[in-house]
Amino acid sequence: MKISAYALLVAAGLFAAPPLTAQPAEDQTDLTETRVSPPVAEKRPHEYTRHGITISDPYHWMKDQSYPTIDDADVIAHLEKENAYFEAQMAPHEQLVETIYEELKGRMKQDDSSVPQKDGDWLYWSSVEEGKEYRLHWRKPVAGGPDELLLDQNQLAEGKDYFRLGAFSVSDDGRYLAYSYDDNGSERFTARIKDLQTGELLDDVIPETLSGLNWVANDSAILYGKANENWRVDNARLHRIGTDVAEDIEIYREEDEGFRVGTGLTAQEDWIVIATGDNETSEVRLVRADDPTGEQILVKPRRKGIEYDVDVRGDTLFVHTNDEHVNFRVATAPLDKPGEWTTLIPGSDEFYLTDFDLFKDFYVTEGRLNGLDQVQIRSYDDAGRFIPITFPEASYVTGLSNNPEYDVSKLRLSYESMVTPGSVYDYDMASGTLELLKQDEIPSGYNAADYVTERLTIRARDGAMIPVSVVRRKDTPGPDAGGAPLHLYAYGAYGYAVPPGFSTSRLSLLDRGMSYAIAHIRGGDDLGRNWYLQGKMNARTNTFNDFVDVAKGLVEQGYTAKGRITASGGSAGGELMGVIVNTDPELWGAVAAHVPFVDVLNTMLDESLPLTPGEWPEWGNPIESKQAFAYILSYSPYDQVVAQDYPPMLVTAGLNDPRVTYWEPMKWVAKLREVKTDDNLLLLKTNMGAGHGGKSGRFRRLYEQAEEFAFFLTQLGLEK
Repeated sequence: MKISAYALLVAAGLFAAPPLTAQPAEDQTDLTETRVSPPVAEKRPHEYTRHGITISDPYHWMKDQSYPTIDDADVIAHLEKENAYFEAQMAPHEQLVETIYEELKGRMKQDDSSVPQKDGDWLYWSSVEEGKEYRLHWRKPVAGGPDELLLDQNQLAEGKDYFRLGAFSVSDDGRYLAYSYDDNGSERFTARIKDLQTGELLDDVIPETLSGLNWVANDSAILYGKANENWRVDNARLHRIGTDVAEDIEIYREEDEGFRVGTGLTAQEDWIVIATGDNETSEVRLVRADDPTGEQILVKPRRKGIEYDVDVRGDTLFVHTNDEHVNFRVATAPLDKPGEWTTLIPGSDEFYLTDFDLFKDFYVTEGRLNGLDQVQIRSYDDAGRFIPITFPEASYVTGLSNNPEYDVSKLRLSYESMVTPGSVYDYDMASGTLELLKQDEIPSGYNAADYVTERLTIRARDGAMIPVSVVRRKDTPGPDAGGAPLHLYAYGAYGYAVPPGFSTSRLSLLDRGMSYAIAHIRGGDDLGRNWYLQGKMNARTNTFNDFVDVAKGLVEQGYTAKGRITASGGSAGGELMGVIVNTDPELWGAVAAHVPFVDVLNTMLDESLPLTPGEWPEWGNPIESKQAFAYILSYSPYDQVVAQDYPPMLVTAGLNDPRVTYWEPMKWVAKLREVKTDDNLLLLKTNMGAGHGGKSGRFRRLYEQAEEFAFFLTQLGLEK
């Protein structure tokens, strides 16, 4: 199926994205002295000058100079003290944490399976078993036969503190499974190939991958991307099964250090897509899947600010691009003249066209209208006509799910809302009807009628109207009854729209009398591509202002009160948390910042870090531009910490995190401890054996969520 150039890169982990909920740190040494008072970090003089501006950074030493190896004894010792302090401060609330943890577990169906999906001669699905942390992957013949276990992640994770499955790809003939895994959180994946007939692993071992694994050349080879010394994928490589990895062929290399490379296959799997790009520019090449080392077709040369992705049907190229309209159009071109694009679906000010997928007898466009997800069925014969797939709720999240085959009569869709659990549907093309195949079960019980959800708009200081999704119990006081404590969440970067979806974990806050709101702030693309552009580069502060203005608006409308708002965000959303506690500390009752991107200026100045060059189109390049340097400095949370009262804060980090390096939250907390003028709780919890997504395993994730909720509730005085 068609692969978006940027989606390829994000899916491969090559650009930052919202992290998974951070997870509990490993057990640390019991350092008794830290249980009396918070750790005090040593200051070591360090200065640098750029563009005539001198910056003092006394916590610069916290970046281990041998990074990515982290073995500085002083660094490790300080992180261990912080972890011990975290444990000491949370110890009195252990019973509350355990209570919430049991609630979260009680809402999880421990023995569960995904809905099987046909791909060729097989039905594929995955399952989880009671008491186990990780998934099992299965298949069985469509014609009938026994279930076949393809991969048990629990076996692969045995004895490891961390495990994450990366790529998972079965060859077209069903003979081989190619998969990759990361066992320390560094996102340095190792690829293996399993013979599904014999159950044996082949000798082929491909280390340091950071990409998908695509079967090509009649299942005799796989395409992958290898990370370079700066942990960036600047290549596409071909590995022929049974050969030495040293003999692998590089079929493409990218020379721009800010661009990343990803590969995929077209809908009919007859063409390889080689996509390269950064956060705002893309370029695509095609090469025959049965001749991966053959001649490559450049679709159109890169042009700064122009994004496009492609698919192929017969001799026609389909292109999704923003070259003529910010909200994208779909164009076609003859395959022998791939750069001559003719509009098929024009761009629209109202409809944000985010994606398209080709099938044999029809194609599908996806997007958002007024921020609401749309799925549209279209005919190849009449581009102007489409059939929308409709749902009864006023606000929801939906989209195409797992549809691996080209010739289909039914489409698999996912669906949920803030009050409706995750659901899987099949849409019948002939009858135009939806069939519910599965809805997530909540074993401990759930009644959607007990909850109410609303979609608000709140005016920001510059006049922009910010959508806000709110959910609460019906018996929780609303704006007409004095309001209630409220949790506010947002991300606000990279054009990522936070979906107003369902969360079983969230119920532990709602059932204790809190409301929950998602602010769809600029920096995401919730209301179209312009919504994203209005929150990046030199408009970045709109993101922070939007979040603060939403909080103030919720207070003014009676949903909550100043100081009764908790807030959370991770990665770039953690940067948001860092800014809002600097600018408006009095609003927040407690704040959680997960793997927060808070040392923005120093990171954007360090071009040796894996993500930095590719991030300049998002944040600006302070190396070359004095204006970018000054603008980033004006909001960078670490640089803008001042002597004032701060709200209670929980900060998390991952020692092996390659995206937001551990020293960013470490330095930030050290500086906060040094200058803040209050006695409010400030906790730093570093996972010493994981990375950006935190600890792996579904139960350990739940425990970390329980700790975060306990932190919020105790700070608001809602311990019951």
